[in-house]
Amino acid sequence: MANPSPAKSIGDPGITPLSPTHIQNESDHVPDRPSFVVVVAIDFGTTSSGYAYAFTKEPECIHTMRRWEGGDPGVSNQKTPTTILLTPDRKFHSFGYAARDFYHDLDPQESKHWLYLEKFKMKLHTTANLSIDTELQAANGKRVKALDIFAYALAFFREQALKELSDQTGGEFDNNDVRWVITVPAIWKMPAKQFMREAAYKSGLVSRDNPEQLIIALEPEAASIYCRKLRLHQMVDLSGQRSTQNGVSPTESLGTTMAQVKESVRKNRQSRTFLVENVIGELWSELQEGDRYVVVDCGGGTVDLTVHQIRLPEGHLKELYKASGGPYGSIGIDYEFEKLLCRIFGQDFIDQFKLKRPAAWVDLMIAFESRKRAAAPERTNPLNINLPFSFIDYYKKYRGHSVEHALRKSNVDFVKWSSQGMLRMSPDAMNSLFKPTIDHIIQHLQELFSKPEVSDIKFLFLVGGFAESPLLQAAVQDMLQGQSRIIIPHDVGLTILKGAVLFGLDPSVIKVRRSPLTYGVGVLNRFVEGKHPPEKLLVKEGTRWCTDVFDTFISADQSVALGEAVKRSYTPAKPAQQVIVIHVYCSEKEVVSFISEPGVKKCGTLKLDVSGTESTAPRREIQTLLQFGDTEIRAMAIDVSTGRTVRASIDFLSH
Repeated sequence: MANPSPAKSIGDPGITPLSPTHIQNESDHVPDRPSFVVVVAIDFGTTSSGYAYAFTKEPECIHTMRRWEGGDPGVSNQKTPTTILLTPDRKFHSFGYAARDFYHDLDPQESKHWLYLEKFKMKLHTTANLSIDTELQAANGKRVKALDIFAYALAFFREQALKELSDQTGGEFDNNDVRWVITVPAIWKMPAKQFMREAAYKSGLVSRDNPEQLIIALEPEAASIYCRKLRLHQMVDLSGQRSTQNGVSPTESLGTTMAQVKESVRKNRQSRTFLVENVIGELWSELQEGDRYVVVDCGGGTVDLTVHQIRLPEGHLKELYKASGGPYGSIGIDYEFEKLLCRIFGQDFIDQFKLKRPAAWVDLMIAFESRKRAAAPERTNPLNINLPFSFIDYYKKYRGHSVEHALRKSNVDFVKWSSQGMLRMSPDAMNSLFKPTIDHIIQHLQELFSKPEVSDIKFLFLVGGFAESPLLQAAVQDMLQGQSRIIIPHDVGLTILKGAVLFGLDPSVIKVRRSPLTYGVGVLNRFVEGKHPPEKLLVKEGTRWCTDVFDTFISADQSVALGEAVKRSYTPAKPAQQVIVIHVYCSEKEVVSFISEPGVKKCGTLKLDVSGTESTAPRREIQTLLQFGDTEIRAMAIDVSTGRTVRASIDFLSH
């Protein structure tokens, strides 16, 4: 049977909205927040992850997690790599450095059977029809359910954090006393956010009966909240308007400033507790009511841009333009390096090597990572990358000639072979690997800054792990030409983590957000000659209806206040009906008239469980409230005739 137009199948039971009204802050519908003893935030990153926490009794003390075992040379190990290892029978084995080191030490014959995964978070952004059954591919080519992997990772953090909290408090720490916060990119669509929530339920982080215990935080928002608290000694001001470290004159090169900052950060790193001043940071004291700033969160997988405006005196934040960005994180540079290796050694060899020697491939990428961090605009000496012995060995077996021969034969003249078994890359060669990713970011910033809502930006905060790259910093400075001050917090990779803890302590700090998409449902309206297209006419019991009408809940880039709800009323078609199912549609366009327009797609279902609320009223009216002002979309419903609450849920994952 051909699919009927969704509006007809819904319209048939006569679900017509009764009262399309917009209501503001009905405080009586906000459930009382249970009291938590501690807030634990998990920054689940593409390349690295970690957690931090604060007790609600001393919110100004943010503790970052214990040091991880087995850090990398030249890389601060406040966070651990987002890598996970499963045994050959698919049981969780280890996470982070432990997973990487164990996998690396396995016998090559044996390692083929173990499942090793890294950089898997991007799959949630890039999968078009994300569902509970979406799969990931391990290094050995085997496929596993993404939900299992995310749940294993969250369970690992739950265990680590609870263990640390128990040690801190000297007793068994109860998970019910924790409010959990998980960070996600702001540009993620609803299915990806819901996927994280489902993984949290599966991992035992929180239970379905208590969804309030978990908050999804948006990464750049978290960074923004933290940046409000910055003191001058906790950041670098790239605009050179003032020295940030005692005794460094603004004329000295950025390189020296950054080096000194790193040194002071290293000294302070012994302490894992950060004091967040309760006063608003000094930087903030320069902001006046209505000032605007941009947060650019440059992570491993994505770059997220948020525009906020300050509302004094409380320092609440208002979003001025819908979150934007894209998959332009630092792993783009790794892909460019891989493409370069394919040009030199052949795609067929690289593909084979990754499959047959997965642990050695991981080694090679770790070696590249530390050199990648040494890239800088003014660098003149070459960067050496260690080639694992098994790469050299396997290449000779595979091709019948040496790696050295391949380099000489390839037309890549800026990569040379050094007799110590290394690839020597000229600084220009390394910079060219950064170029496509940085160009994307700059192009995106230019587009953002050309929007009318994004004029007069006072500060640009550069945060996230990739923000440490001098090449990226120089490109942003070059683009802005001094029109905004560029601020980089110290320990920039932990900015989001600390901000997420602050957000968990007070989720209402962001008062106004912008909807990233237009959302609505399909309904029947009375047919109006001349206004409605004739092909949409449906005659039912003598009444002329127009089908497929898009009833807009909220438009893309529309401002929504926290707690603001869209109110609609629906009627069950038959008195005995148990569940009302309504399809939710979305579009990137701001104005949508029909659900059949190009660019409009079905993105979710709203379910109203009306069982057990049978009433004698001749026509039952189910009043539905949809909240769009939070980081997730929420639904609530009431049976008007009885005043009883109706179970309402909105699902973006089942197709």
